[in-house]
Amino acid sequence: MKTGIFGGTFNPPHLGHVDAAAQAVKALGLGRLLIIPDALPPHKELPEGSPDDEARLKMARLAFAGVKHARVSDMEIRRGGRSYTVETLRHVREDHPEDRLYLLMGTDMLLCFEQWRDFREILKMATLAVFCRGPGELPAVSKAAARLRELYNASVQVLDIQVREASSTDIRKLLPGRGGREFLPEAVYAEIVKRRWYGARPDLAWLRERAYAMLEPKRVAHVKGCEEEAVRLARRWGADVERAREAAILHDITKKEKLPEQLRLCQKYGIELDEVERCEGKLLHSKTGAGIAKYEFGCDDEIYGAIFWHTTGKEDMSLLEKVIYMADYIEPNRDFDGVEKLRRLAYEDLDRALEMGFTMSIEDMRSRGIVPHARTLGALAYITKG
Repeated sequence: MKTGIFGGTFNPPHLGHVDAAAQAVKALGLGRLLIIPDALPPHKELPEGSPDDEARLKMARLAFAGVKHARVSDMEIRRGGRSYTVETLRHVREDHPEDRLYLLMGTDMLLCFEQWRDFREILKMATLAVFCRGPGELPAVSKAAARLRELYNASVQVLDIQVREASSTDIRKLLPGRGGREFLPEAVYAEIVKRRWYGARPDLAWLRERAYAMLEPKRVAHVKGCEEEAVRLARRWGADVERAREAAILHDITKKEKLPEQLRLCQKYGIELDEVERCEGKLLHSKTGAGIAKYEFGCDDEIYGAIFWHTTGKEDMSLLEKVIYMADYIEPNRDFDGVEKLRRLAYEDLDRALEMGFTMSIEDMRSRGIVPHARTLGALAYITKG
């Protein structure tokens, strides 16, 4: 059998890696492709703040899940220390003594190959299979391959494939600015956002797409309006606009769920409930939405709080909590008696607008025979005193 070995830090694994692997399997006729994340690369350190070994393994498994004959191996991570290719090839040779081995690499690795530890032994064990990131690299690859063949009788195969241009280094730089999504497999990007690895912040179009898919269609307009209003209010009162966007986009993601599912989510995310909340599903979507925002989309505690309290409010709300509560109340699609007055007041005096909003909510609930939640009553009393 032909076995390929594709190593690297995969920090993170990107579509260029996946393209290279998939095309190499086809071009070389591989029956097995081992994807091997290294523990520590031989010639460099992992960048500060990189995910741990288990996280990189998980990302690799997500990235290469759809590549035929590919399997992610933890052999170098289990071995620990510097990851030298010659040791990995010895291990693979022991496991598969009858296989023909192909070592996959890019142009940059080929050009420095003679600096690798025991590179002559590597050449005795494996064929070097080299892919380029564009036709401009072909002359340098061909020259280096010819040199290795002439000097060391090496087996070097330059693959006639075009690999998508992508760089893990560049992607890591893009992620904190909500970029990089287009270079990553969807599952890898979702995992990075969930864990907020590399300081990542989600692409807002991606976040909206995921959030809207969790809503009943008729609620999408409300969520869009809430985001618009949250941004305006955040700018007016000096709240963090980016956090306001994320909170508004995600604030109603569990709104459609019935009480049994709401209770299940509360248990999953360790959310404590009072007796009233256990019986009233409408009070729970803010809490379960906050749980999903934090644990599935990686939102910070400030965003979590803004979503968590957007239904009942509470005493001593943060600025972002006030912004999201009010944006939900007065977004452009809302139409009820007093909404225009409340909208004007929200841009004149946010606390007085909250006082008016709490009062209107309490009166509306009482008019319908509903006992207002104690936290709403407490929120009104607190802000009235203030």
